[in-house]
Amino acid sequence: MSQSVGRALQIVGLLGHGSRTLDDLAQELGVHKTTVLRLLRALEEERFVRRDDRHRYSLGSRLFELGRQALEGHGVRDVALPHLERLGRDTGGQAVHLAVLEGTRPVYVAKVESTSSVRMYSELGLPAPLHATAVGKVLASELPEGRLAQVLAASDFHAFTPRTLTDPDAYRAELARVREQGWAQDAAEHEPFVNCVGAPVRDASGTIVAAVSVSVPDVILDLDGVRDLVPLLTATAAAVEADWAGRDTSRHPSTERTPA
Repeated sequence: MSQSVGRALQIVGLLGHGSRTLDDLAQELGVHKTTVLRLLRALEEERFVRRDDRHRYSLGSRLFELGRQALEGHGVRDVALPHLERLGRDTGGQAVHLAVLEGTRPVYVAKVESTSSVRMYSELGLPAPLHATAVGKVLASELPEGRLAQVLAASDFHAFTPRTLTDPDAYRAELARVREQGWAQDAAEHEPFVNCVGAPVRDASGTIVAAVSVSVPDVILDLDGVRDLVPLLTATAAAVEADWAGRDTSRHPSTERTPA
C-alpha cells in the first residue's frame, strides 16, 4: 500500500470517530498540514469527506452509499431477513441480528429491532467484539487454527462487564463448547443487562458464513429464559440455510424445535 493511500485511509478512520480540524488530523497523523490538506481535498472531491462552515471535516455521503451497497452485497442478508423478522415475532418482539466476519471482527449486516422500550446498542455496518458477543463466538468457533490465531491476536479482550471473557485460553475453551453444542451465548458479557444466544448459518459446504442471534434484556427474560429460545434460533438458522441453498423448508421455524 502506498503511503498516500495509507494516510488517506487513516484520515477516514479518524473521522469515523468524529469530526476533526486540519490541525487535529495533522497532529494525530504526525505529518505536515500541507500533506493532510492535499489528501483531504482529494477525498472531498470524491465525497469521502466533507467540510463544514467551521472548517471541520467529517465523513462524506460517498461512504454512506458504499456502506449501503456493501450491506446489500451480502447475499445471505436478503435471504435471511424474512426469517429474522419471523424470529423476532416468534420470540415476542426481541432484537434479532445477523452478523458476518469481516477481517477480524464480526459486523452486523441485518437487524430486527426489539419492540421493547429497553434496547441494546448495535448498528448495522459496525463491528462487534469477537470475544464478548454470541455472534462473535459462533463466527470464531470453527475457524482454522491459523485464522483463529490471527483474529484472537487482533482482539484486545476488553472487559465490557465483570462477566466478559478476558483470557484467550478461556475463550478457546468457550469456542470448544460452542462447537459441541452448536450455539453460543453472551451471558451479560457485552452489556450488563442483556443476554444473547447465537447460532451459525452455513453454506452448502458446511462452512459457517454468518451468525444469527436473539438478544433480550434481563428485565424481560433471565439467562435461562433466553436459552429456552435456542430451538427457535437454530430452526431459523436452518431455514435460512435451506432458503439460501434454494431448497424449500417444509416446516415453519417456530414449529421445528430441537433440544437446547
